[in-house]
Amino acid sequence: MDLRTTRNIGIMAHIDAGKTTTTERMLFYSGKTYKIGEVDDGEATMDWMEQEQERGITIQSAATTTFWRGYQINIIDTPGHVDFTAEVERSLRVLDGGIVVFSAVDGVQPQSETVWHQADRYKVPRLAYVNKMDRLGADFDAALADMRAKLGANPVAVNCPIGKEGGFEGVIDLLSMQELRWNDDGQEISYAPVAPERFAEAQTRREALIDLLSNYSDTITQLYLEGTEISRETIKAELRKACIAQKLVPVFCGASRRNMGVQPLLDAVIDYLPAPDEVEPPKAFHTKKEQEIEIPCKPAGYPLGLVFKVQWDREAGPLCYVRMYSGSIHNASVVYNVSKKKRERITRLLRMHANKSEPVESVSAGDIAVIVGMKLAQTGDTIGTEGWPVLLEKMHFPEPVISVSIEPKTLSDREKLKETLDILSREDPTFQTKENEETGQLIISGMGELHLDVLVTRIIKDFKVQARVGNPQVTYRESITKEVTHTEEYKRVLAGKENTAKLTLVATPLPRGTGNVYRKAVRAPQVPDEIFDSIERGINSAFGGGIQFGYPAVDIGITLTGIEYSELTSTPFAFEACANMAYDEACRAADPVMLEPIMKVDIITPKDFVGDVMSLVSQRGGIIHGSESKAGSELVHVEAPLATMFGFTTSLRSVSQGRASFSMEFSHFEPKKSRQD
Repeated sequence: MDLRTTRNIGIMAHIDAGKTTTTERMLFYSGKTYKIGEVDDGEATMDWMEQEQERGITIQSAATTTFWRGYQINIIDTPGHVDFTAEVERSLRVLDGGIVVFSAVDGVQPQSETVWHQADRYKVPRLAYVNKMDRLGADFDAALADMRAKLGANPVAVNCPIGKEGGFEGVIDLLSMQELRWNDDGQEISYAPVAPERFAEAQTRREALIDLLSNYSDTITQLYLEGTEISRETIKAELRKACIAQKLVPVFCGASRRNMGVQPLLDAVIDYLPAPDEVEPPKAFHTKKEQEIEIPCKPAGYPLGLVFKVQWDREAGPLCYVRMYSGSIHNASVVYNVSKKKRERITRLLRMHANKSEPVESVSAGDIAVIVGMKLAQTGDTIGTEGWPVLLEKMHFPEPVISVSIEPKTLSDREKLKETLDILSREDPTFQTKENEETGQLIISGMGELHLDVLVTRIIKDFKVQARVGNPQVTYRESITKEVTHTEEYKRVLAGKENTAKLTLVATPLPRGTGNVYRKAVRAPQVPDEIFDSIERGINSAFGGGIQFGYPAVDIGITLTGIEYSELTSTPFAFEACANMAYDEACRAADPVMLEPIMKVDIITPKDFVGDVMSLVSQRGGIIHGSESKAGSELVHVEAPLATMFGFTTSLRSVSQGRASFSMEFSHFEPKKSRQD
């Protein structure tokens, strides 16, 4: 494998912008598949799960490898629905470049914004593809303006459409100044010089491209000032640099459903997106030296990879998707799980094509593959070698906001259900399970109603466990509203030995979204470190136990300001218990408050029903933040408590004759208001 001829890319977008449709064409034209699979027919190669085919949406990110112009392209097709945002998050963590698909009709939609900001966080260079140019209301320039306004991006059109809506015929390549048209199945492309009636517009767009590029390229500026003709190769080389540096976003357009515009996108992946060794090296933490280091992408280096996804296979067990950052690993060898500090044996190495696989002998730096045989690995684990104990940065996943109870129909199914839930929580970091100590119920939590519905269907259909599911419940949080200082003393005689501890804590409310913070503001050189460790342990365990209602506590700052220690009677156990009690007392006195999840909701409705939709939102305690006019529809921005949003789909359909739709994602927690639900 040659690093220079490798690309690791992801395809991302809002639900229904045409990600999977575009991916299917890329696989067909590059010769990976012999026919185009359609999402609408439930035959898309990348949507291989039974539920994906039934629902017509992508649920799991699917990986595949194809070849174009002699380059190896590893593609990950990600879900667009907000409930499966973790799938996008973990894919972006290991990709070197991305294609973000936008609908020419809707422009930048809510989930496109979310994935764009996720890509910003992981510094992923990307291309934009404006799809659906053949649809009613398609507007290429409006999509570009939307990207500038909503994403703060710097889009630059590399090709532009010939016509739009029903009159969409093809694209103009602004670098070669040629018109490209496709036959019905999209395999044959005819090239022609730009027609005279379109030449002036194409020339203006080409000049705009060069003008924008000159802001980031001294070479282009110099040639422009000299009045020299700027060659296609020079523009391409400078645009590549600007794209990899994330200064510019090259934009392409097409209509994937009509097989138009996909080959230039494949060319762009090779021309503008980086090879694995051209991106910024990832940071890692050396556990022995206790320092941060950079990991250069070298196949000859020490082996180091990140498990970014675990998928359960009925026959093979856990399939661990791994991105290698350094060195190489081989079939039937032993690797060291640095996160778990355990050795694991690789029984097989596979290259995936959706749910099909082919065996490979080794996988090296810059490549993505699947390891079979690792029993302990979880999403986010680093694998490498004992001689070089380096931990790659962990991934961050959003908190689950919705819970349901689940119970087996028969007692004999209880253990099987627990095993299944354990498998699913290893697969999906945003899916959590716990047993309610008081009721003995199993509670499962996820990112939304669709997320839990999909998982419950998998439990029943894929794992053959008969289970009953309760009504959805909101997962609340607790916090405090004022600062309190509290001193706690602990004295107990245990097994004939006196255990004592005394400490002073200050509990402080923190801004929403800060998280919990514990810090030590006391100097006591005579106190052993293990005592301070036990205090920290006591505080951290108390955060999870809540204050009044048992919900996890958030946004609380605890500062240790005083400690009394006796060599004769003080023990780590006493201080851990004392810290726990001090936390409870301080928080109870600090005017505790219950917080509920507030959701950001974006509703797309025909203009005729805007009034009814807004009135429905107000009835459910939602706050309307504004609206935007789109072609034939209105986009309404709303914030609403999750507790009032159950069953909203049905109500929205009934007031809009089934024509309105919405997307919802978690925004923040705020104090719960008393409502007549």
